[in-house]
Amino acid sequence: MNDAAWGPGVATAIGSMPGTDPVEVARTVVGELPDLTPFPELPGRGVGADMLGRTAGLLVDLAVEVVPSGYRVAAHPGRDHRRAVDLLRWDLDAVEQAAAEAGAPRVVKVQAAGPWTLSAGIELLRGHRVLTDPGALRDFTESLTEGLIAHTERVAARTGSRIVVQLDEPALPAVLAGSLPTPSGYGKVPAVPEPDVQRLLTEVIEKLAVATGSPVVVHCCAARPPVALLRRAGAGAIALDATRLGAVSGALADELGEAWEEGTALFLGLVPSTEPTGETRPRQLAQPAFDLASRLGFARRALAERSVPTPTCGLAAATPAWSRRAISLTRDLANLFADEADQ
Repeated sequence: MNDAAWGPGVATAIGSMPGTDPVEVARTVVGELPDLTPFPELPGRGVGADMLGRTAGLLVDLAVEVVPSGYRVAAHPGRDHRRAVDLLRWDLDAVEQAAAEAGAPRVVKVQAAGPWTLSAGIELLRGHRVLTDPGALRDFTESLTEGLIAHTERVAARTGSRIVVQLDEPALPAVLAGSLPTPSGYGKVPAVPEPDVQRLLTEVIEKLAVATGSPVVVHCCAARPPVALLRRAGAGAIALDATRLGAVSGALADELGEAWEEGTALFLGLVPSTEPTGETRPRQLAQPAFDLASRLGFARRALAERSVPTPTCGLAAATPAWSRRAISLTRDLANLFADEADQ
C-alpha cells in the first residue's frame, strides 16, 4: 500500500453501526477495515450519539440541549451536552483499545456533520435554524472546525494512525433548494446561494486538510448530490449512494466525469445498508459501479484507482449480523475492483 489515504483494495464504511457496545464495534471496524477504519458511531444509544448530538459534542465554547423540536443552542453545557462529550470519550477509549489489540489502522476516518447540516439541524433560542443567522452560522462553523481538528489530533495521538475527516452533509440539497421548513411549519427557509454554500465549505475543508495532511471526504447520499459544488469546494472525495443515481447522463454525468478526471475520488455506496431479500453476490453489487465507469468513459481500472466501495449509507439500522456481512461484501468489492484493474 502506498502513502495515499486510499487506493486499490481499500474499502470502508460510512460510519454508523448497530448496537450500543463501543468496544465490540471498535474491534469489528478496526479488525475488518484496517486500511481505512471508520471511527464508529452508535446512534442507537440515543441523545448525544446521533449525528447532530455527536457533532455538537465537538463544539468549542458552544453548547446545545434537547428540546421537543430537537437540538437547540444552550447558554451553558448541560446534561445533554455532557452526555455527548462523554459518549465520544468512551468511543475514543474503545478505538484505542482495539488498535492496541489488533494493530493501529493505517488510516482512521473521523466523521462529523458538515457546517450546513449542523447549522440546519440546530435551533437558535428563538427557534430559527442557526443557518438563518449569519453571525451564528459563522460562530458554529468556526467552533466546529476548531473542535474537529482537536478531535483528529486526539484520535491520531491515541491510535498512531493517519486521520481522514468525512463531513456528512445530508441536508445540503435542502439548503440549496430552499426546502427546509421554518419553525411554524408553514413556510420554507430561503435557499442559500450556491456561491455562499461553496465558500463556507471551502474554508472548512481547507483548514481540515491542512490540519490532517489528508484529503477531506464529503458524504451526501441524496439521489442527486451536488457533485460539482463539492468538487469546487475542495473535497478530495465525494461519498454517495451509487445505487440511487439511476441512469447517469447529462449534467450529472459531466459533474462525475470531471470529478474523476481531476482526481476527486468517489466513495461508491454499493452494499445495502440493511439486509436485502435475494442474493448479494459481489459482482452483482458491483454492477452499478461498472455501469458508471462505462457511462463516464473510463476503464474499470478507474474503480480501483479512483473509488472506494462502501455500504450505501450508515449501518445503524442493520442487524449486527448484516453489518458484519455488509463490511465483508464491501471488502470483496474492493478486491474485485483491484482484480478487474489487472485484466
